[in-house]
Amino acid sequence: MMETNEASDANSPENSGTKEQEPADSYQFKDGHQGDYLDELRQQLLVPTLNNAVFTGFTTKTYQEGALDAGLTKEDALIAWPHGADDIFAFWSSEADKAAVRFLTREGAAGRIRDRVTGAVWARLEYFEPHKEAARRAANMLAFPLKQPLAAQLAWRSADAIWTGLNDPSRDFNYYSKRGILSAVISSTQLRWLTDEAPNAEATREFLHARIENVMQIEKFKARLKDLPFDPTSFIRTAAKARYRE
Repeated sequence: MMETNEASDANSPENSGTKEQEPADSYQFKDGHQGDYLDELRQQLLVPTLNNAVFTGFTTKTYQEGALDAGLTKEDALIAWPHGADDIFAFWSSEADKAAVRFLTREGAAGRIRDRVTGAVWARLEYFEPHKEAARRAANMLAFPLKQPLAAQLAWRSADAIWTGLNDPSRDFNYYSKRGILSAVISSTQLRWLTDEAPNAEATREFLHARIENVMQIEKFKARLKDLPFDPTSFIRTAAKARYRE
């Protein structure tokens, strides 16, 4: 269920950390271009902020109390999260992406693609596990209509990080289709995980394996299309034109 008070509080000007909250659909990922200082500051603040978010949601009070708990100041919270919750979600997601890439690095180039992708997606969930309740709070906010473009951006970045970690050579349509499909897998699996109360999250594991199997079937279908004696996309375009001439 959407926590409207939390969402409206985080989006109001007086609680955004700046005079005007930047619209979600125009959010720019700045965390990779601010130097080591900002990364280190956010690293210090992330866990205390997530701990507080369990009780107060992602509000200005949460950010500021997180800074005080870390032995820093309220002003440090405004420096670290100038766009409030959007900055926290973007940074937290990027840290989870790093966990996925570390898994791929440990595993090396061996193994089936499906197993390595599955492991990378699972590594992201394991990164979120210590703060699962805060992740639920975050998911509630990202389900808010104004936040959905940001949610889509984060899922795309996660999929791109995994495929890049796999040294995916795609540069054509496959580049976009692989990332788009994996984005959907990541998003749906994370939502399933948030409702999975079992200690080993076995239902989520089964769900993830089923989604990856679906992806593999799509890839096999796409591979078979390449072996056809004609261009299937050309056939589809011709059929569509004929349909609209009727």
